[in-house]
Amino acid sequence: MAGVRLATAPGRWILLATVLGSSVAALDATVVNVALPRLARELDAGMAGLQWTVNAYTLTLAGFILLGGSLGDRFGRRRVFLIGVVWFAVASLLCGAAQDIHTLVAARALQGIGGALLTPGSLAIIQASFAPDDRPRAVGAWSGLAGVAAAVGPFAGGWLVQAAGWRWVFLLNLPLAAIVILVTVRHVPESVDPAARGRFDVLGAVLAALALAGVTYALTEAPEGTVGPGIIGTSAVLGVAGAAAFVFVERARGRGRSLPGTRWSRGGREAPRPMLPLEVFGSRQFTAVNVVTFVVYGGMGVMFFLFVLNLQVVSGFSAVAAGTALLPVTVLMLLLSSRAGAVAQRIGPRLPMTAGLVVAAGGMVLVGRIGEGASYLRDVLPAVTVFGLGLSAVVAPLTATVLATAQVSHAGVASGVNNAVARAAGLLAVAAIPPLAGLTGDAYDDPALFSAGYRLAMPVCAALLAAGAVLSFLTVSDDALSSVPEEFEPQCRTHCAVGAPPLEPDGEAGGGTEPRPDARREPA
Repeated sequence: MAGVRLATAPGRWILLATVLGSSVAALDATVVNVALPRLARELDAGMAGLQWTVNAYTLTLAGFILLGGSLGDRFGRRRVFLIGVVWFAVASLLCGAAQDIHTLVAARALQGIGGALLTPGSLAIIQASFAPDDRPRAVGAWSGLAGVAAAVGPFAGGWLVQAAGWRWVFLLNLPLAAIVILVTVRHVPESVDPAARGRFDVLGAVLAALALAGVTYALTEAPEGTVGPGIIGTSAVLGVAGAAAFVFVERARGRGRSLPGTRWSRGGREAPRPMLPLEVFGSRQFTAVNVVTFVVYGGMGVMFFLFVLNLQVVSGFSAVAAGTALLPVTVLMLLLSSRAGAVAQRIGPRLPMTAGLVVAAGGMVLVGRIGEGASYLRDVLPAVTVFGLGLSAVVAPLTATVLATAQVSHAGVASGVNNAVARAAGLLAVAAIPPLAGLTGDAYDDPALFSAGYRLAMPVCAALLAAGAVLSFLTVSDDALSSVPEEFEPQCRTHCAVGAPPLEPDGEAGGGTEPRPDARREPA
């Protein structure tokens, strides 16, 4: 199949559908933060409700994103992408119509499932639809335009909250989804992966979500004192048991073994392929970079949750001003990520990642000092600029190392694993750190109390980034990228990955690409 050319009208339609679809899902992970103070007051929610408003989306997105990519490969990338867009739109309508915090949280969890279906599908459609020599430029355009959407989104969200109310942050998704559906049905070709066989690991996805949900519930609700210790303990036990069962199931399926008592073990049917092949962690470098990812994105998740709240509750910023406060981070990521990736290719990823995390930790210390009477030019802009400079030096080398050190047979899943690790880290950190800092109950409505908790939480986040710098220096090899062919370098060079490292396309999508080498070398 020759594939679509980027410069043609069909190519531009495909790019529009995929960029707009993925941007709608990505923005809901960040823009909603701007609306939290307003929706908390209207729905009479406490800090735990705000945490769940953010975490319910992240939980299902992290738990099902790997499964979502597999469903697209098997049943059709366009079909699953469309299902995800429709699902996301219906869940957004439920969010906008919610009359209490419990309904909103449930709808946000449904949104995350829709995001897990459409997010990997958007990139897979590009990789499968375009001609081989146009794919890198198409992915680059997708990445850059998604970064622009990330820059515009918080401003638009703040304006909507201020002008029309918090519900329109969700309801705006409906006309955007309608455009995506119309363009996709008319202009996006269908594609499948002929090699995608075997049963789906639905049990693995459910166990992963159960593990995250159980631990998150225990961490979030225990400091609130609104439920008994028995329920908290049961939730924690279920979470830990779910994690242990997930590892057991994935290991068994990775070895081709059937699980006792299952239909395929009794009837001789083929067992599902593992959602997460555990042998991917056989690479020391891959494991090390994912540990760094977990630590760093945990700290960043808490910062992005609390920072916009602090600007509105304590510093008195409007929703528009608070929504645009992190714009310099997005701009710096767009401008500098590709340069940071090139530097890492020349000198190795260890120094850029270490230095970048040290700078980002310093920026987070400055962010933690923002309080009552803060000025944007004097206090906010310098802090987020320093943070953005540091972050820009980290993400591209981190992504390149993930791709370079994974086994070739797991090249497609390596980026998804790293993305899910980052989201799980943010989920757990947002559940644990704010309550430990005293941000419980109605703290969001008490500027003095919120400020005190914020000033306790932010140094913890800075310490996590500093720990990531130490881990990068001690565990990441300078040789990690020395033998990586050009076709294995990250293609999402400009994507603003403030919520998680960017997903990267699978080089084998759609067929027609050159065979991959037998393996990627593990640095000595």
